[in-house]
Amino acid sequence: MIRALALTLLAPVAPAAAPALDWQPCPTPLFSQLVCANVPVPLDWAKPDGAKISIRVSKLPASGDRIGSLLTNPGGPGGEGAGAIGRGELGTTTPEFAELRKRFDFIGFDPRGVGESTPKIQCDPAKLYDPSIGMFPGDNAAYQRLLDLNRAGGKECLARTGPAAEHVDTVSVADDIDAIRRALGEAKISWLGVSYGSEVGATYAAKYPSRVRAAVLDGAVDHSRSMRLTILDEAIAGEDSLHRFAAWCQTTDECALRGQDVIARYDQVMRDPRAERLANGFYGGLILKQAWPPLSKMLAAATGEQPDLEPFLELSSLGKADSSSFRVIGCHDFPSPFTGPADLRASASLVRKLAPHTWHYSEMWELSAGCAGWPIKAQYPTRPERIRDVPPILVVGGEHDPSTPLVWARGLVSRISGGHLLTYADDGHTGLYNSACVRVQEAKYLVSGVVPDHSTSC
Repeated sequence: MIRALALTLLAPVAPAAAPALDWQPCPTPLFSQLVCANVPVPLDWAKPDGAKISIRVSKLPASGDRIGSLLTNPGGPGGEGAGAIGRGELGTTTPEFAELRKRFDFIGFDPRGVGESTPKIQCDPAKLYDPSIGMFPGDNAAYQRLLDLNRAGGKECLARTGPAAEHVDTVSVADDIDAIRRALGEAKISWLGVSYGSEVGATYAAKYPSRVRAAVLDGAVDHSRSMRLTILDEAIAGEDSLHRFAAWCQTTDECALRGQDVIARYDQVMRDPRAERLANGFYGGLILKQAWPPLSKMLAAATGEQPDLEPFLELSSLGKADSSSFRVIGCHDFPSPFTGPADLRASASLVRKLAPHTWHYSEMWELSAGCAGWPIKAQYPTRPERIRDVPPILVVGGEHDPSTPLVWARGLVSRISGGHLLTYADDGHTGLYNSACVRVQEAKYLVSGVVPDHSTSC
């Protein structure tokens, strides 16, 4: 039954004629040659002749002997891909990707509902997160307040955004990608997706396997894994990363807290009533290894004689505008598994045991709690599915990634016929942003289509 349902939902839609792209200059300080265009697509791919929406696309043209188009996604859910290219994200300014810049048109796009794609997801962020309710309700009454908040917030998002809020799931994004491919005039595309972008790429490969030339899925998300397990996976990974950060602080002068009890300092911050927002802000610095030195300074300032917690609160996305697309898209793809207050409390108890210091925040807990009672029907909940009849695909996972644990990469690669796993042993979220070695291997693979030798690791 599940397999039949998956096949029905993933059945390719008959392609419409490719729209002509009207490329216009959209230069940035980094790339004067960047151009942008808009691709019209159906609001509902089940009704291809119905209402249309617009997808914003950017292109950084190849500077040398061109292979084709490399479509990219920076993660999220809700990451703005068209602007990411112009800002030098996704490795476009790194020496390891210099050959990719020569050989590919780098293509970025804002997924439906995001950035300059229209209509844009619009919500009142104050109605998506209320610190007086929080994400860990302690009794039945608090749980009901959380449900009421989520229902009201979701209805408000739907009222402000319109019907588009019901169609921002990742399967619809995969259909949009194929419309972009046709508009570009490409028979096949290459793909570079990090974090949630790995789920987007995997979904596209499952639905359009013959249109994939090569694909890097870095910081892999395993959409077949149950939400109950992903919550626990992230709890373990977040706790591990905090301890890795504390150990790093004992060995380097780059840490402002060298020789001190970093875990105790972290716990001191978490005793503040705003612990969820503070933990979310700390997490924002923990995911990138190069951010650890300033993160240590922030922690030192937060636990000094005159504690300054504002930097962590400024980093936090909870209750801010940039949380809207994360919630609306996330609830389509990762709906809450909780059946009631006792169920939520049981999961919360497990999270506290697995992550005694970092339990206050993880992305999957934010979605699990935030999507409880959500009024918009989930269009793409987690489900087992295979990715077949594709060329070799490179999946990348980190041994100490706090956001997408290595077990997810292993799960994803096991579902891909010919999938290959490249691991990196260092800290941080995604190999692309934390490992020059990974960038070298990704670039070689994307140019050649040949995955690294099985003995290769970073």
